[in-house]
Amino acid sequence: MSATLGMMLKQLQPDLSVVIFERLDEVAAESSDAWNNAGTGHSAFCELNYTPQLPDGSVEISKAVKIAEQFEQSRQFWAYLVEQGILPAPQEFIQRVPHMSFVWGAANVTYLRKRYEALVQSPLFKGMEYSEDPQQLCQWMPLVMEGRAPDEPVAATRMAIGTDVNFGTLTRTLFEQLQQLPGVSFNLGHEVTKLRRKPGRSTWHLKVRNRATDTTHKIAARFVFIGAGGGSLPLLEKSEIPEGNGFGGFPVSGQWLKCTNPDVIARHGAKVYGKAAVGSPPMSVPHLDTRRINGHKELLFGPYAGFSTKFLKQGSYLDLVKSIKTNNLRPMLIAGVKNIPLTRYLIQQVRQSPQDRLAALREYLPTAQAHDWELEMAGQRVQVIKKDAKEGGVLEFGTEVVAAADGSLAALLGASPGASTAVSIMLGLAQRCFPQEAASPEWQERFRQMIPSFGQELGSNPALCEQVRAHTRAVLELDAAPVS
Repeated sequence: MSATLGMMLKQLQPDLSVVIFERLDEVAAESSDAWNNAGTGHSAFCELNYTPQLPDGSVEISKAVKIAEQFEQSRQFWAYLVEQGILPAPQEFIQRVPHMSFVWGAANVTYLRKRYEALVQSPLFKGMEYSEDPQQLCQWMPLVMEGRAPDEPVAATRMAIGTDVNFGTLTRTLFEQLQQLPGVSFNLGHEVTKLRRKPGRSTWHLKVRNRATDTTHKIAARFVFIGAGGGSLPLLEKSEIPEGNGFGGFPVSGQWLKCTNPDVIARHGAKVYGKAAVGSPPMSVPHLDTRRINGHKELLFGPYAGFSTKFLKQGSYLDLVKSIKTNNLRPMLIAGVKNIPLTRYLIQQVRQSPQDRLAALREYLPTAQAHDWELEMAGQRVQVIKKDAKEGGVLEFGTEVVAAADGSLAALLGASPGASTAVSIMLGLAQRCFPQEAASPEWQERFRQMIPSFGQELGSNPALCEQVRAHTRAVLELDAAPVS
């Protein structure tokens, strides 16, 4: 998010001065790192949690359509940066990998069929395939079908234009390119410890600590963006903006099973998503996931959820306790009481044995052998808890931008779909925090240069959707064969 916003603002107004602080000694080592997220390029092609079944049996697709539209904006921005020579090698961060949803059981098959019938009405899901034919499914995902009972009702959808995105590589490249632009200062190993502004003033004064030398200095800024992943909430609380009152965070950790057998890895070439367990957070939707990381094809399954009081993998066990304030205590308590099933689910996940994890894997890969897989830590997520007028406090599973009334400070909270929708979220933030500039003819023209569909809806314009996709496919080199 921070890399995207920094690059976007410098494209919109090249004379802006930008100062970047990263508390670690490298960028993208937390949630953006390839091993810490699914890298799906969340386009809602396969994520069933974005298309819930309603009490009347119908399937709600509005969130899926919105996310698909947002991801198309990300692809357009990346294609623009490739054309400008800012992202020199798109194949280093984005690859074509088919996206599939897979279910079993008569009720789930009925649900998936209804989902497919609803989604294909939108241009954003043109080309989606559906099948209940075991022979067809064996061609799409042989490992998933191998060893499965022949009389078991199964169904799957497939989007051949799905992608795998290495957000770690993308983020690092964006920051490397940002450092080369005039007016940009980049500081690793620096931690913001205080944010203050005088009453009636819009200028922020930040206290920054150099973690290597344990020295501090101050900096003044007319706009501050807090894009620190799980570390955003503590910094938002330090800003003391009234818009941040009532926000809390609930940390959820994750683990993967990583395949170590090259023969198994070679036989699977898709992202296969299933249905989440009852009470589980959306980030825990199980998937058998082909990845391209550091030039190597990988195969992951998970994530298995867990609980830690840390807000970051390299954070403190006191993060959760320190985040509790008088203005968010009530919403956090109410949200906790209302989410007992989630707490129970996390306890069950933490107590899982290797045999339990293998049993979960075998639901998607019936022939899986324990010796072919090893456990790896995934990223740490902080789900948003916020005040609610009706319910007192609610647990949110999306992303939330909290901004000061005057637009001088903004913070990003939450998790999925996260990085995949970064461009759309930062586009909205730029317009919200820089309203006068965003309304100017100069910025409007630059918005359209960066994102050709700016101001238009691809979901209601089939011709524009196809035109935009054809262009980004060509520029991002996605017409090549998928990862194999």
